[in-house]
Amino acid sequence: MTYTLGTPPPDGELVLAADAGPLAGIEDTINNVFTPISEAFSGFVFGEITVFGVTFPWIVAWLVIAATVFTLVFGFVQIRNFKLAVDLVRGKYTSKEEPGEINHFQALASALSGTVGLGNIAGVGVAVTVGGAGATFWMILCGLLGMATKFVECTLGVKYREIDADGNVHGGPMHYLRKGLAEQIPNAFGRGLGKVLAVLSAIMILLFGIGGGNMFQANQTFAQVRDVTGGEEGLLGSDGAALIFGIILAIIVGSVVVGGIKSIGAVTSKLVPAMAIVYVLASLTVIGVNITAVPDAVATIIQGAFTPEAGFGGLIGVLIVGFQRAAFSNEAGLGSAPIAHSAVRTKNPTTEGLVALLEPFIDTVIICTMTALTIVIAQPQLWVEGQKAVLAGGEEPDGVTVTSEAFASVLPWFPYVLTVAVVLFAVSTIITWGYYGQRAWLFLFGNTSVSRNIYNVVFCLFVVVGSVLSLSSVMDFTDAVLFLLALFNIIGLYIMIPVVKRELADYKAKIRSGEVRKVNSKSGV
Repeated sequence: MTYTLGTPPPDGELVLAADAGPLAGIEDTINNVFTPISEAFSGFVFGEITVFGVTFPWIVAWLVIAATVFTLVFGFVQIRNFKLAVDLVRGKYTSKEEPGEINHFQALASALSGTVGLGNIAGVGVAVTVGGAGATFWMILCGLLGMATKFVECTLGVKYREIDADGNVHGGPMHYLRKGLAEQIPNAFGRGLGKVLAVLSAIMILLFGIGGGNMFQANQTFAQVRDVTGGEEGLLGSDGAALIFGIILAIIVGSVVVGGIKSIGAVTSKLVPAMAIVYVLASLTVIGVNITAVPDAVATIIQGAFTPEAGFGGLIGVLIVGFQRAAFSNEAGLGSAPIAHSAVRTKNPTTEGLVALLEPFIDTVIICTMTALTIVIAQPQLWVEGQKAVLAGGEEPDGVTVTSEAFASVLPWFPYVLTVAVVLFAVSTIITWGYYGQRAWLFLFGNTSVSRNIYNVVFCLFVVVGSVLSLSSVMDFTDAVLFLLALFNIIGLYIMIPVVKRELADYKAKIRSGEVRKVNSKSGV
């Protein structure tokens, strides 16, 4: 059940870094002790409900309902303000003198590096196999709705952030839940609720940062590299090779994480666009070669969305598969992205909320849709056979393989590029979650240089551990912990809707009055 962030369980078999020898024995012992805890907790968080005969995790409904509510309450803010959001990313409304550490583009890239990954590649492959081509339509719709949730939580992230004496920014749900709830419910209950939810959110972010955001990514990175270098019989087939690989990876990650959000922003602002461009260009190449098949593919997606075959679960089943893929892919409502977005240079919290709404658009509407469209157009044999197996009640194929075969139908060498992309996605995720975990750690244990250094050492050590041991049950637990954060985070978002409404109205008024105007010079974007 372990998965890369953005890939709901189950998405295929987990490749273990340590699968033989004495390390496997250590791993088995730890997993056996922790498995009952993990299964109980995951059973609650990913517990399923049934609607019209279709069963799905309740957390998906919680995320989608919130996205719909925010879309309606804020009058389709993601559509009406899309151009303004793009202008903000380009630095047209923010000067370098405004408080914060990084510009809008770097904040967006940093947050995206934590969401774009195997979920966009493997998860989509599974979605269009289990739910048919029609799942793509609902995936796009859910991604569009999720843009409103990102707007709300990231506006609050900047609104209630704290800037210490050294100019370092501290933001995220642990800050806006504590301060915002106390402000909206000005009594002992409000203050107590805010503090409890803040501490719980920090613990959840820290646990996932070490487990799912670090160890699992390191484990999968090594497994991918080992596979393309000959597997168990190749250069990296031994446990000793895993240890050396982990140390090298820890040094690379540590050199970026120690530099803070400025260093992370500088790296991700180059890495994320490069990865996205390569992936989208490859998708467009496959689509271009099969351009005559595009109209039929689009028709298949729309038809499958509203008149799916019963074997895919009917209309509700296909809708749920699409919504689940989008909800788990872009993290809208989980409360993680506001940590990165809070570090932006701005005096107006709404600006980063608007920038943040582009995140689900890029992650889900563009990248996930490109993956789905490529598969539907290329129609790789594994996908066709996989759909037949699902309709017959059998097991679905591995999502990464489905996507890889779709690209290989036109670009035979692309599976190697895909491997590189998966590795880069994983490394960028480790870097971003290293920062998220650090902010949570400093909130819990104090913002001192000693505390920060202890965290950096611990985080890098777990990079090494993750490369050698998968500890699947531990990471299953941390995955569930992160999604539980969505329960508390969205409760807080509902309560603080009036705050976001005021911030949006104030910013729009400043634009109309001329107090906020386009800047002539580039703002570092």
